[in-house]
Parts: sequence; structure tokens; C-alpha cells
Amino acid sequence: MKLPSTQTAAVIIMLLLAIALIPVGIAMEWDKHEEVTIPAWGLKWDKAAGTTIEEAAVWPSGEWAMVEAGSTRPDSPAGTSAAWLRLALPSTRGNPAVLIDKVYGDGLKAYMNNRLVYDSTGDPDYSGSKVLIPLSGQDTAGELYLWNRGVNEFGIEGEVKVGSYNRLLSYYVKQDLADLILGAAMIFMGGALLVCLFFMRPSMFSGGLYLVLVILSFGVLLITYSPYLNLIVSGRERLREIIFDLALFTLLPSILFYFEHVFGPGWRRLTARIRIFLLLVSFLCLGLMLLNAALSFRLDALYSFLTVDVIGVLIIGVLMYLLFLSLAYTRKGNPDATMFSIGFSVFALLSVSEMVRYYLSGERYHLYWWKWGMVVFVMSLIVILGRRFASNHNKVVEYSRELELFNNDLQRSDKMEIISELAASVAHEVRNPLQVTRGFLQILGERSGSKEKDYLRMAMEELDRASVIITDFLTFAKPGVDTVEVFGVSAELKHVSGILVPLANLQGGSIELRVQESLQVTGSPAKFKQAFINLIKNSIESLQEEGRIVITAWRTGDTVIISVKDNGEGMKVSELARLGEPYYSNKTKGTGLGLMVTFRIIEAMGGAIEFQSRKGEGTEVIVKLPAFVNN
Repeated sequence: MKLPSTQTAAVIIMLLLAIALIPVGIAMEWDKHEEVTIPAWGLKWDKAAGTTIEEAAVWPSGEWAMVEAGSTRPDSPAGTSAAWLRLALPSTRGNPAVLIDKVYGDGLKAYMNNRLVYDSTGDPDYSGSKVLIPLSGQDTAGELYLWNRGVNEFGIEGEVKVGSYNRLLSYYVKQDLADLILGAAMIFMGGALLVCLFFMRPSMFSGGLYLVLVILSFGVLLITYSPYLNLIVSGRERLREIIFDLALFTLLPSILFYFEHVFGPGWRRLTARIRIFLLLVSFLCLGLMLLNAALSFRLDALYSFLTVDVIGVLIIGVLMYLLFLSLAYTRKGNPDATMFSIGFSVFALLSVSEMVRYYLSGERYHLYWWKWGMVVFVMSLIVILGRRFASNHNKVVEYSRELELFNNDLQRSDKMEIISELAASVAHEVRNPLQVTRGFLQILGERSGSKEKDYLRMAMEELDRASVIITDFLTFAKPGVDTVEVFGVSAELKHVSGILVPLANLQGGSIELRVQESLQVTGSPAKFKQAFINLIKNSIESLQEEGRIVITAWRTGDTVIISVKDNGEGMKVSELARLGEPYYSNKTKGTGLGLMVTFRIIEAMGGAIEFQSRKGEGTEVIVKLPAFVNN
């Protein structure tokens, strides 16, 4: 099984950590503590706006309608603008309080023992917000009366809890404060990323800017939608709605912009067309918002229909389209699409299911889970952008490595050029005096005694060795073949192998030849044999007990590949890097010219040579030569 790379593993861990936030949200939503939940309460519509608590307290029980906890809030009769609710509270120790899950309307008063204990005068309008009503220590049991009024809608919904004020306050804050924390974190993250974008290349700026708009829009939506904001900002309900709508108008096109930037315009530019359509809808809604404000909000009904109903349906459609498209890209093996699909699937499924529930409940359901899906989605977008940054960084590193290799090759080429010029200018001049000296030594040897002959023989051997070095110098200086012809690789390698088999046997090794017939290349057969004699001799000298050399040749396309592989001593990485350098040799008496000559011969034939070795495991030399093509 192929293990994931470090970057992929880090991405997966980040997404798993993000998905782990959902159980945190579940704990916040379902943490019930030990408070008592009121199972039901009485409801009586108040058509006379001036009803007092004394009058409400003496109404007969038969006039009160019972409402079950968790049920849908009843619709008020025509002409009714207020309602009384009666809740039977159990005995509670310590500092008691009542927490109402959702309150609607523009006014709320609470009475205990015919005494006013809570008045929302001056507070903002309620639109599904929680309300915490503290009770005095002596109000431990009895009936709590709530008076609630409103213009369009009013009443309470969800659950009503009774318990310790401190524990209910902790639950209350923990439930809704997370919205502000997440929203503020998103805005801070988007602002920090925006600053960083100004230091990036223009090609990266556009994609990053779309991501910044998405993150900032999510942050603003979280803060303005949070019921906890009612505790911080009194009034300004209209301003919060405007800011919420502006963030929503920005979010939809921004997601499409970012998606199109990462994955392209889509089939027949469908993604681009949807993005343009959403952009036009956003501008239309913005224009209607300004017109509604100029007309003192007389177009609220039309504006609400467009921004709530139409935009809501568009959100569901766009989310499902992007989810389908990202899954399609994922099937094609796009890693960015995989990351997008993981985060977007969580966000889309939670958002769509909640929006469907919102519309089915008559727009009374308070959206909650979408924010946790949004956190996972934003993190997946950041991961995609981070992968692109990492990809660009890897390209820069790769370019740096290639530049370093190019510089090394250039320096090596300069050295070779200098040595070639030196060899060409010196070798001819040195060889002639050596030949003359050897001739005179040979004549002197014929006329000398046995003892002098030994000295003269040793002198001639050293002169012959010097002549071989000079010949290598000349070959290195002029690697080009004097006569170019087409020859068979098989025949030449068999000839070389036959010459070197006795030497391999002396080392306790063997040579095995595996060569395809009819392999032909262009060049000088003599230089070809010289190059492979050098390579195979090096392999023989590295052999130990039960040494083995395998020579293989085959053709791939227009290239003939020749491999010389041994099981000898092998080389370290540092030694491999220096092969072919002037005067570098691993052998005690080596001059380092043999491999230099081999490199130049292969280069002159238009080929390439590569060494692969590990210390103690042997060495393989791979030579690639252009194959002769008979037209």
C-alpha cells in the first residue's frame, strides 16, 4: 500500500480536526445539565392591550390553552397583538432563573407572585433569541406569568428551563457566544490573509482575494445572525439585517469565483455563467435594498421575498451544483477537488438540510449547524490555497536545484575544456621525446649486462605507462571519432568480453553477456571498445569472492541501452558524484583519466552515461546511445 506524502497527511489531519469540531457543537447543543424542563404552559391571547397582571392571574384555567414544549408556536388570531403565558415553576434551590429557548416579538415582561421581575423595555426586538430571566431567592415555586407582544409575530417556542441562575447563564453564554468567537476569528483570519496577499505574485492574488471574501462573508454572517449579539447591541436590528444581507450578497459570487479559479469555468462554461447570474442577482438585491431604504422601508415585503425566499432557493441549488461538480472532479483524481469535496460536503449537507427545515417550519427554525459546517469548509479552502502555495514553493526549489546542476555542469565543462586544450597542446610534444628516449634505452639494453638490463626494462615499462597516459590525454582531448560507421553492438561487446574474461577469472569472477542481436549504433568501433573496456575493467577490479558481471543490451524506441552491472564493493553517494572528474580515482594507482575518456567517447557518440551504486551492493553503469535506424 502506498503511504500518503507528508503534505497529504498534514491536510488529512487538519480536516479531521476540523470535522472534530462538530461533536463540540453537538455537546453545546445537547448539553442539558441538571435543570428542569417545563413540559407545557398555558396561553391566552390578549385582545385588550391594557390587561394587568392582577386581571390575568384570576382568569379561569379553562380559558388557558395548553402548549406543549417543543411544539410549533401557535398563530395569533386576527386583531391580536399580545399574549399571556402561564408557567408552573418547580421548587429550585439557590439563585433560581428561567431560560426560554426562543422568544419572538418586540416586548416581554415577567411576573412572579403578581410582581414584575423582568421587563425588556429598551431591548431590541426578539426574533428567536434566548431570554434569561433571573428570579429572587424567595421565588422558589409558583406560577410565572409572561406578557409578550409584537407587530408581525410574537410568542415563545422551544424549551423553557428552570434551575440555578449561574448554570443557566453558563449554558446560555456557551450556546451563542461561540457564534461571535467563530465570526471574529473568521474576520481576523480574512484580514490577516488579505495583508499577506499584497506580498504575493499577481497570479496568486486573485485566488487569495476570493478566499478572503468568502472568509470575511462567513465571519460577518456568523456575528450578525447570532442571538447573543442582542446582549451587546441594543436596537440596531435594521442595521444588523442590512449587514447580514450585504455579507450574503458577497458570499455567493465569491464562492463561485473561487471555485472557478481553482477548477476552471466548467462544462460549457456553466460555472462561469452561474457566477455571472449570481453576481447580477446580488446587484439587483443591493439596488432593491437601497431603494427600500430610500422609501422608508415600504418595500419590505418584496425585499424579504427576494432576499429570503429567492436567495434561499438559489443557495440550495448552488450548493447542490457545486457538491455534484466537486465530486465529479474528485473521481478524476484531482487532489484539490478531494479537499474541496470533503469540506464542502459537510457544509452543503448541513446547510441544505437546515434550510429545508427552515422553510418547512414556516421560517421559524433557527439555523444552528451550518456554522460548524462552514468552519470545515473554510479550512478546506485554506488547505487548497496552501497546497498551491506549497506547489509554487516546490517549483522554486526545483528550479534552484536545476540551476545548481546547470552551474555544476558549466563548471565541469569549463574544467574539461581547459584540460582538453592542455592535453592537445602537450601530449604530442611529450610523446615524441618519450619514443626517442625509449628507443635509445632499448639499444642500450641490448649492449648491457643482465643487471643493467633489469633497470633499463623497468625504465622502458614506466615510459610505456607514460605513453598510455598520454594516449588517454589525446583521446580525452579529441573524443570525436575519426571514421564514423555503423557497427553491431553485439559483436563488439562479445569481443570486449572475450578479451576481459581471463582477467575476470583471475579475480575469481565471471562475465555474463545478455545482448539482443541486430543492435546497431553509429560511431567508431575502436573508441566504443575502448570505452567499455574501461568500464568493465573497473567492474572487474571491484569484484570480491564469487564476483559476477552481467552485461545486458537492448533497444527501447530509438535508443540502445547497455548495462554493465557487478556485485562488487560499490560506492558511496559522495564518490558517485565525483566520477568523471579529472584525476579522481578510487584505485590506488589510478589516474582518473580512464572514466574521463569514457565519458568523452560516449558524449561524442551522442549518448549518455549513468552510474547507480550502493556501498557493499555493487554498481550498475547504464549507457544510452542513439540507435541506427535503417530507412
